[in-house]
Amino acid sequence: MPSRNIVKIDAPNSYYHVYARGHGRKKIFRDDEDFETFTNLFARHLSIEPASDLYGKPYAHLRSDIDLLCYCQMGNHFHLLLYQKTEGSMSRLMRGIMTSYSMYFNKKYKSSGALFESRYKASLISSESYLMHVSRYIHLNPKGWKAYPYSSIHSYYLGPPEWLNPEPVVELFGSLPKYADFLDDYMDYKDSLSDIEDELANRLD
Repeated sequence: MPSRNIVKIDAPNSYYHVYARGHGRKKIFRDDEDFETFTNLFARHLSIEPASDLYGKPYAHLRSDIDLLCYCQMGNHFHLLLYQKTEGSMSRLMRGIMTSYSMYFNKKYKSSGALFESRYKASLISSESYLMHVSRYIHLNPKGWKAYPYSSIHSYYLGPPEWLNPEPVVELFGSLPKYADFLDDYMDYKDSLSDIEDELANRLD
């Protein structure tokens, strides 16, 4: 039975929680180079200046079509929070990133076949409250999240790269210190999980 959160609604001007996992729950990130290569693919598609391959063929330049608000890369999966401005841009971004990363991974590790379990899953975010809690869920996904190097949380505090846009999340709270307090409120976070768990993109039926 397919997951309820594989994309069925492709809506413009909408927020999405996006999730993908390694095939058979195997690791998709094995070392620092893998984590860095994956985030560099966002730079390829979302930076101010368009990028091209070694032969001069341009990659899809989607900066005006979609925003990456936050992310977290774990050993065998990743989470993203995206704001899709134009219909179809999320599919174009995810196809470009997952295809390119699969090719990199298979070449590096001399493997073949599908790297990811299935097509990515995406959950349409239906309310401001859900948006707030999903951003916290993503950032708090790893244990020791404050020191975890493979999420966007450090960019929130130290300044984001041009391909990451944390402003819509921070603006929900009025300031970065207030968002930091929200992240630190573990009891509220624990209580909120029961409210949002059925809508998360990684929730399986």
